[in-house]
Amino acid sequence: MSTGAEDPLAGSSTGTATFDWLDTRSAARAKAGLSRTLRPRPESATVLDLASNDYLGLTRDPRVTRAAADAALRWGAGATGSRLVTGTTELHAELEAELAEFCGFPAALVFSTGYAANLGVLAALSGPGTVLITDEYNHASLIDGARLSRTETVVVPHRDVSAFRDVLANRTRKRALVVTDSVFSVDGDLAPLSALAAACRDHGAGLVVDDAHGLGVIGNGAGAVTAAGLAGAPDVVVTTTLSKSLGAQGGAVLASPRVIAHLVDTARSFIFDTGLAPSTVGAALAALRIIRADPALPGRSRAVARELAERLAAAGLSSSTPSAAVVSVRAPSPTSAVEWSQQCRAEGVAVGCFRPPSVPDRVSRLRLTARADLTPAEITTAVDVITRTAPPAAVAH
Repeated sequence: MSTGAEDPLAGSSTGTATFDWLDTRSAARAKAGLSRTLRPRPESATVLDLASNDYLGLTRDPRVTRAAADAALRWGAGATGSRLVTGTTELHAELEAELAEFCGFPAALVFSTGYAANLGVLAALSGPGTVLITDEYNHASLIDGARLSRTETVVVPHRDVSAFRDVLANRTRKRALVVTDSVFSVDGDLAPLSALAAACRDHGAGLVVDDAHGLGVIGNGAGAVTAAGLAGAPDVVVTTTLSKSLGAQGGAVLASPRVIAHLVDTARSFIFDTGLAPSTVGAALAALRIIRADPALPGRSRAVARELAERLAAAGLSSSTPSAAVVSVRAPSPTSAVEWSQQCRAEGVAVGCFRPPSVPDRVSRLRLTARADLTPAEITTAVDVITRTAPPAAVAH
């Protein structure tokens, strides 16, 4: 028989000690400079925003916000149910058709988030007899999708095509999926998509690409997969988000009709989730039409990214070389990254602060969004504030 002394909750009739271990973990994170805080953003633009993923500056565009309001007035505030019950409206079908056409795929399926799209795709397209081969720097949603799939998963070095080929050639399972981001979210570097597609075809594998940071930015805005000449390929599946360049929220999958039909029947994060709210669908559809009408818009975001990176590097900071609209600047430590970002905000410039465990290489940095609507004066202000507030150890001497 157990005694009270052996009970880890002894002395607590209410169970208040159950989660005492959380305090220890919290103190350890605080000591390492890894605590996180929710900071509500202001309802109006009181700071220069280089922290969001609003790459094209469309989230406050009057055409987008008006479309969101009109959709809510017409269809209601929520989707009211899963997509398979009452959660699909005519707007959902319009968005899927226009997104697929723009990106060069035969079909599309909208999910409630890009995260849910990745979870649903990896679980539905894998299973027994499959191996997932993933880039070590993939987004957390792809990592979690692989875990939830309960499928054998092999993680290979970042952007290492030869490593992907080696695993494909020596696998013991019949089916294989190569899984990668198109544009990696931390440093903004581009995956070798053409080489990965060739490796997949040489070894009878499928390619799943998360194009969250490529849609609206790469090429004419149709994304990195389309720019690589892989649009519409039957062995390629693209996931993306509506919450970055499209300024709204939600996720989508672009693929062949049989893949989309399979997801409708089997993807749990689609079947059991409430559909995307009509207002958000309306906003995303309006933003997509703006991009299609202005093919120069994506190029402006890339140009801003290059200018930011070049000017910060010229000032002695360790800046990434952007392939899309993400620019990162290395910080000496997690604590200095937090303090640096706070000083930037205090001077009117909001920047992202990425620290472990959010970054796979465990290097802390500021992450900047190169928005297409930034003016030359705003770029100068951002560079001035970031360089002036930089910790001494971040500047090369």
